[in-house]
Amino acid sequence: MDAIIMAGGFGSRLGMGEKPCVELLGKPLISYVIDTLQKTESIGDIYVAVSPATPKTASYVEEKYEGKVQVIPTGGGNYVGDMVYAVKAACISDPLLILMSDLPLLTPDLLEKVIAEYKVCGKPAMSIFSPISVCKSLGIRPDTVFNWGGEGKLIVPSGVNIMDGKDVDHEQDYVSLVMDDVEFALNINTVDDLKRCKEMISERDAKSIRN
Repeated sequence: MDAIIMAGGFGSRLGMGEKPCVELLGKPLISYVIDTLQKTESIGDIYVAVSPATPKTASYVEEKYEGKVQVIPTGGGNYVGDMVYAVKAACISDPLLILMSDLPLLTPDLLEKVIAEYKVCGKPAMSIFSPISVCKSLGIRPDTVFNWGGEGKLIVPSGVNIMDGKDVDHEQDYVSLVMDDVEFALNINTVDDLKRCKEMISERDAKSIRN
């Protein structure tokens, strides 16, 4: 399964320049996502969709991942339009993973779990959500909230989706996969989000060393 990272947003809320290039523990945010994808066995080709708002991101990816990750320049009009353009430019006609560049906590194991769930879901598309309770536990105030299953359970889109590339021009029937893992809930929109990510990565690294 190929993957497209959407990296065309400037990140005005964060206020630190191009968000994909904002450093987290000395490493640009987008590198966390690319490196995770490269370690995910089920992922094939990796593309990064940039826009006129993210020229530094385009240059960084081309230099850092020369020959391994392809940059796709989009018009930067809107997320959906840029995503459709990127899928067509990459000539992807099979299911593909689409994710944001500001999810540095994602791991190969979590992505493999999502892909495995997609393969048995019976729908052409899948969207990954986090329970609002997980977001609140992290001190996150989401911009978009959905009522899931008519049971009053509130969920928040994570920015991770799978869709069928051959029908990218059409709205696709999708299944909602709700994941309790904080890695899907914590994307970087504010300085506080960045601080929380630093703490969690440091804790994870320390735990890994102890084990």
